[in-house]
Amino acid sequence: MPHGNHFTYRPARDELAYTFGGRIPVAHVHSGDVFTVHTEDCFGGRVRGPADLPSQVCAMPYLNPVSGPFFVEDAEPGDTLAVHIASIEPARDWGVSATFPYFGALTSTPHTATLQPPLDERVWMYDVDRAAGIVRYRATASEHTVDLPLDPMIGTIGVAPAAMEARATIVPDYYGGNLDTPELRAGTTLYLGVNVHGALLALGDGHARQGQGEACGVGVEIATVTTLAVEVIKGDLGTAWPRLETNTALMSIGCARPLEDAYRMAHHDLTAWTVELCGLDNLDAYQLISQAGRAPIGNVCDPNYTVLAAIDKALLPQPRAAYEDAHIRLRNLVGRKR
Repeated sequence: MPHGNHFTYRPARDELAYTFGGRIPVAHVHSGDVFTVHTEDCFGGRVRGPADLPSQVCAMPYLNPVSGPFFVEDAEPGDTLAVHIASIEPARDWGVSATFPYFGALTSTPHTATLQPPLDERVWMYDVDRAAGIVRYRATASEHTVDLPLDPMIGTIGVAPAAMEARATIVPDYYGGNLDTPELRAGTTLYLGVNVHGALLALGDGHARQGQGEACGVGVEIATVTTLAVEVIKGDLGTAWPRLETNTALMSIGCARPLEDAYRMAHHDLTAWTVELCGLDNLDAYQLISQAGRAPIGNVCDPNYTVLAAIDKALLPQPRAAYEDAHIRLRNLVGRKR
């Protein structure tokens, strides 16, 4: 693709990817490029009504497709890739959610069986009203409805893992993946450590909204039209785990089981990042995050759980700009190109 041009990528169904790593790039991009990507929902658009049970209309492992990967020129192992989410627009006027027999936080699984029947497989359809900014929930066993705020997010985004691995898109880990956090909304910059030449960025699995933790394992799943800006930040900057930056906050992400390990990873990384940016003593940073931080949970259902550690920038003592001010630079770039 020509450097500096805004292009749009819309994959055909057979061009969707189901792994991070192990795929040929669909396009080449450069630092400073702004581009728009069409993504599918986690069911690949196959669940379109209450009768479309995922177990019947979807085939494993063809769940959670992503669009890409995009080869980022000049990205080398050890660098950091900054990905600014400029906008996330629902591509359809409906979304879908579901429960599965052995999936989600409140059920037994094939690995941890208990003496209770499996959950029913059931589908919920949601109206997505972009003009009104709402998502309409409808109960399936009563007449109850409620309008919830539309809060689009990207559930799955990441780069190729190291060591020639290919990892299923349902897994979150150090390279990103199925992070499933509502914090990955428009206006957020995601920082990912680069593991292979070209980074190989891919994304998909949009949600019209999702509660913290994604308890049933499925958000309000939507196809999206998502616009991104990217920048390669050279040098080994210690981006071992995904990090997020907004206008007001810094966040670190940990992915692991059990949940307490994900919590520890996130808070360990945020403490180190705060020390690096602000020059605080390590225990002083730990104390501040302990009393003023937040710990939004991404998911408690995927192969790894996702926990974030967050701190408001206003509470930090004259923080040095993170990643050479990439968040502000990419935010301003997107504003100029609109």
